[in-house]
Amino acid sequence: MNLSRIIQAALTGILSLIISFGVISCNSSENKGKEERVQVAVVTNNPEEFWSIAEVGAKKAGSDFNVDVIFRKPEKGDVAVQMDIVNTVVQTGVSGVAISVISPADQTTDLKQIAKKANLITMDNDAPNSERICYVGTDNYLAGKAVGKLVKEVIPEGGDIAIFVGQITPDNAKQRFQGVVDELADQKDAKGPQYGKYKLYRGEAITDGANPEEAQIQAGNALEALKDQPSIAMVGLWAYNTPAILEAARAKKLTGKVKIVGFDEYTQTLNGIEAGDVYATVVQDPYNFGYKSVEILAAEARGDKSKRAKTAVPHRIITKTGIDPETKKKDRLTVKEFQDNVNKLLGK
Repeated sequence: MNLSRIIQAALTGILSLIISFGVISCNSSENKGKEERVQVAVVTNNPEEFWSIAEVGAKKAGSDFNVDVIFRKPEKGDVAVQMDIVNTVVQTGVSGVAISVISPADQTTDLKQIAKKANLITMDNDAPNSERICYVGTDNYLAGKAVGKLVKEVIPEGGDIAIFVGQITPDNAKQRFQGVVDELADQKDAKGPQYGKYKLYRGEAITDGANPEEAQIQAGNALEALKDQPSIAMVGLWAYNTPAILEAARAKKLTGKVKIVGFDEYTQTLNGIEAGDVYATVVQDPYNFGYKSVEILAAEARGDKSKRAKTAVPHRIITKTGIDPETKKKDRLTVKEFQDNVNKLLGK
């Protein structure tokens, strides 16, 4: 065989290897892509509208990261109901689950067992001793301090306040409450019932068992007790609390006199801000609760630990003008700006 034929044969052999390698690589990539499609679950703590936004975020992440997402909302905020759902989805073989914990004290032991079967993260409400990978959600203590600052803005002279929340056992409720009163007292771990210039009605957060109807009754009772006081503010720390306070104030014709500060973005709350009956609300970012939870669980299923949440999802403040009266800066959102942002995320 002459030299030219030897070279040609060698080149042909190399080319064949390259082509073969390319086919193998392509087929491996295709197989890898199929193998990498994972299934995860997101389980909320109740069926409220707040979680519909989180579901959109979770499904978008599912599309972005090649994940099948099971999204479940319990029919009510009950530990047993929620854990039945969690156990059921884990038994289907999901690689990971994100859960908004209702009661850390009651659920931590069970969640530790879940963490042995699937990648576990907590979302919105934490259970730090559950052996979860990380927490995705608001820094509720700082968000509570933001609520306290709003109370100081709306009744700077001090006065009587009432704070409402569905349950005080979840960490998010405890942290929000403590953030509010610490801000009012200008000190850490403040104890009441007097917090600086502010006296807390009944000396504690008023709970309603996560029942919106009971919340309105409790708000009405507080208004009846405080109506003759010269300066009153009422605070709702769960989404439905602010509408309940607002309805009770309207029923007693006390809107305007009683100052209302809320949490989350119920339609009634936003309409109340535009009408001037609610001073402000602190809102979370449920879209990113859902999105980041699925992103993290997808990465964990593939052995990637780099996506783990290291910082809280930022909260925001909505007021009628969007302007901080102290700094005069436009560092808040108006209702329209907030709604436009949400509609964009939801594709409306």
